[in-house]
Amino acid sequence: MADFSIGGMAQSLQASIDAAMKRVQDQAKTATDAKPSGKVQEYEQNVRKSSLNAAPFATNIGTLVKDTSRLNVFSSLAANDPADFYKFSVTTKGEVALGRVGDSDVRIQLMDKQGKVIADSNKDSGAAYDAYKNLEKGSQTLDKGDYTLRISRDKGVAAKDDKNYGVQLRMGDYSKDYDTVAKQPAKGDNPFGDTPKLQSLAAILTGSSSSSSSSGALGILNGTSGYSGRGSLLNGLF
Repeated sequence: MADFSIGGMAQSLQASIDAAMKRVQDQAKTATDAKPSGKVQEYEQNVRKSSLNAAPFATNIGTLVKDTSRLNVFSSLAANDPADFYKFSVTTKGEVALGRVGDSDVRIQLMDKQGKVIADSNKDSGAAYDAYKNLEKGSQTLDKGDYTLRISRDKGVAAKDDKNYGVQLRMGDYSKDYDTVAKQPAKGDNPFGDTPKLQSLAAILTGSSSSSSSSGALGILNGTSGYSGRGSLLNGLF
């Protein structure tokens, strides 16, 4: 999988960001206004995604705290990557808003702790699609707990096509911006090493016959990557 720089990604997304900004801002007019609570503290973490395409290996993008934190993730689906997974926590029950930029043929699904899809950007998803539209309006209530975002291509989109995306989550106002720049897995990285039991576990979780290489999602846990304070890549969505 090819790697990318922040500058390169920002340049490739600029045209779609300009178009998406107006759309998202128009949607936000019907939602509760989100305003910075005083001076905004800005943070950034650079991580590498896991090449194990399953929710248990999701990249941690932070904790959503009402009127405090805003979470942004900025990445791409590389050629033949089926999906990216991101996990976050909600500390209190409340209305959550989601904004997005990037390629339009990217599918976003929100799953609860049990893996149930509760919101889906696919128009054929029934109640899950209604919940997704409510997320865009900032009127979808989420309970306290852990959630996972699944980012994939829309049905019918060729797997060989790279897809750029940015997703933003907020819960009311905010005073802290957390950006996650999720890069492609490093070639050859494998957190399971030569341990047969762990390799077998990876195969079961991902539905593959052999273990795959992985990185970055564990970086948040082991301290190899951390927030460094660059500011919001998606600032102004709301």
